[in-house]
Amino acid sequence: MKYRTLGKSGMKVSEIGFGAWTIGLDWWGKKIDDEEAVRMLKRAYDLGINFYETADMYGKGKSERLMAQAFRGMRDEVVYSSKWGYDMYSAEQIGHSELPQKHDPEFLQFALGKSLERLQTDYIDVYSLHNPKMGAIKSDALFAALDDLVAKGTIKSHGAALGPAIGWKDEGLEAIRSRNITCLQTVYNILEQDPGRDFLREAECHKVGIMVRVPDASGLLTGKVTAETKFDKNDHRSFRKQEFIMEAMQKIENMKPIANGKSWNITELAIKFILSQKQISVVLPTMISMEEIEMFTSISDGNYLNASEAAGVEQMYEKNFYVQPVASK
Repeated sequence: MKYRTLGKSGMKVSEIGFGAWTIGLDWWGKKIDDEEAVRMLKRAYDLGINFYETADMYGKGKSERLMAQAFRGMRDEVVYSSKWGYDMYSAEQIGHSELPQKHDPEFLQFALGKSLERLQTDYIDVYSLHNPKMGAIKSDALFAALDDLVAKGTIKSHGAALGPAIGWKDEGLEAIRSRNITCLQTVYNILEQDPGRDFLREAECHKVGIMVRVPDASGLLTGKVTAETKFDKNDHRSFRKQEFIMEAMQKIENMKPIANGKSWNITELAIKFILSQKQISVVLPTMISMEEIEMFTSISDGNYLNASEAAGVEQMYEKNFYVQPVASK
């Protein structure tokens, strides 16, 4: 496992992080029981992962409680990243519907206290706004309160996690430019490079680390999703339209010569392309089994695309992955 610095924080984090939403929710087509979840967290640690990303609303705190159980007595050896801003305490979430948001100083203190209790710790390393709208990003009072928590040591740093789908460009750029954030979380993968490319360029100027979610395009870049795949209504990926999946299959075929030339499979190309970007601090693949933990951690080996190769993949994206057919003689 290789490690990087998380933005301006100075914290060393594993290139591959553990997105702990899968152990708190069954939104990926699999329900993981508590004992298995703890074993997965510990196996990830044994393989070099020290960065664990969650949110208070994942299973109404279940994900945070399981992390505390897995790493009892090991607090200084792991990096906790959690998110806040949805009022799960006074509103009931129905299916995948979005809860009411409360990104204000008062709710910040309340939500933080609850997360500290569940995580059984007196500090959180990274505390991010969860899917913030522009009003939250522009709140001077809110970010003054966050900076005050950093000064007190209750949180080591703060950031913004964009969403819910591909993420909001304007909010992300405003947060990078005008707020003292350590990191920005966004969707970024070979098939969906925007608005991530804008964030990467801006983040480098402001020493903000980028945390990447959905690096495998909801499983499309792992080979586990095909044109015949039918997602259950409870599966978070059911929002992916069939047209997107069919088009993605063809794009992946056009990328295979690049992967084959490096003796990689498509999943390796997908993750290594992301890790080729120096402003990326941590990649958060969705992992729901021991086998996936072992597979994704093995990709962090320092052997990535060079600058011209990465630029070539970006150029393919700009051309919608169209490959000029070779003229017959």
